[in-house]
Amino acid sequence: MENWIGIGIWIVLGAAVGLSMKIFVKRPGETPGHAVILALFGSFGALIGGMLGVGLFHFYDPVALSVGGFGGAIFLSALMSWVYRWGIHRLA
Repeated sequence: MENWIGIGIWIVLGAAVGLSMKIFVKRPGETPGHAVILALFGSFGALIGGMLGVGLFHFYDPVALSVGGFGGAIFLSALMSWVYRWGIHRLA
């Protein structure tokens, strides 16, 4: 049960990081409607990053509620959200 709670926290944390990218990466003349996509990219990145973080840093005791899991979740969700914002910025 503890791992499912950690994965749920990763999803919520990733959505929060993805939505915060809307504040940090500014776009002039932005069209509305990117918040849901940013939250989804952030959540997906947090899931993948959390799994990679747990796998790399806590290989013998894989627990989702760990420093490696949260670090990987935050890093990859921020990276995926930033790449999306940067790519949309360059396309416009």
